[in-house]
Amino acid sequence: MADKITTHWKGNMVFDSDNPRWPSIMMDASEEFGGTNSGMAPKAMMLSSLAGCSGLDVISILNKMKEDIDDFKIEVSGELTEEHPKYYHSVTVDYHFYGSDLNKKKCEKAVDLSVEKYCGVMEMFRQFAEVKTNIIYHIITKRHI
Repeated sequence: MADKITTHWKGNMVFDSDNPRWPSIMMDASEEFGGTNSGMAPKAMMLSSLAGCSGLDVISILNKMKEDIDDFKIEVSGELTEEHPKYYHSVTVDYHFYGSDLNKKKCEKAVDLSVEKYCGVMEMFRQFAEVKTNIIYHIITKRHI
């Protein structure tokens, strides 16, 4: 099944793009390139897609393992090439798990399954970038009052 999106120019450097399951998202260039910063940057959206794809995997896998976490976030940073066309040549994905009783083995297994097996966006990135991953645990101590 093929995905199809339509991206419509809204004037200046602003574009409105639909999505198979969402009405639209605005994209714009930075002021440096004639835009007004009124929408998301297209390349940065790729990093968001990577985080979203892997995050959905990780949470789904942890749910199947019946592993509870208090919070979870993914930080993705990418370095662009110097020459045009500029693309991400290296990407770092940091998985942050928060909880008072984290099962590190289950968290690590969930991340590994996403990175190595399930996340298609991760696989796409590997075609043009060196991808590094890190897992960071934040132990939350609960106070008894």
